[in-house]
Amino acid sequence: MSSFLFSTTVDEVLLEHGRVRLYSHFLEDQEASDFFCRLQRQVRWRQDALVFAGKKVAIPRLQAWFGDEGARYTYSGLTLNPELWTPDLHVLKTKIEFLTGLTFNSLLANYYRDGCDSIAWHSDDEPELGRNPVIASLSLGATRRFVLKRKAKNKHLKYELNLSSGSLLILDGELQHHWQHSIPKTKLFVEPRINLTFRKIINI
Repeated sequence: MSSFLFSTTVDEVLLEHGRVRLYSHFLEDQEASDFFCRLQRQVRWRQDALVFAGKKVAIPRLQAWFGDEGARYTYSGLTLNPELWTPDLHVLKTKIEFLTGLTFNSLLANYYRDGCDSIAWHSDDEPELGRNPVIASLSLGATRRFVLKRKAKNKHLKYELNLSSGSLLILDGELQHHWQHSIPKTKLFVEPRINLTFRKIINI
């Protein structure tokens, strides 16, 4: 019998060319708070920069990349080499794998320090993720707004969720090919948030 305890209540949304599943209470409040506090201290957060029009621009958040040996990841010209899994991250990965029946070998961790930190419109469709990748996104800390929009056809279509601490969001199907997503800035006061996006790099 598994020692894992979590809510299996799920809200499922079938989008045109994609699916979103939200486990609102994947972690209990105190458990989510404990993980947040430990990861906030233990992860070696860094502010990477991307190149736009020949100029380096710091991304508006802190991040770290973890994974199995060889799980290298490149996006927007930035190549990330994995750090070793921490005990806490390994526990969370195993717990998500037990719930979903999936396997993950890498993780992009984002740290949003306040409402000015954000992530722009993008899709997780890099070649090393393979076709129709599954992304498991765990939120810890402050609640932030998560927005999806169509890439080309029916660009006006949007879907929004408020991701609270301890919630687990699964993005799968053809979603990454037909939709973009973002965490927009907000002028409201918000506490820090950590987002853990578990992925599977292929051919490592």
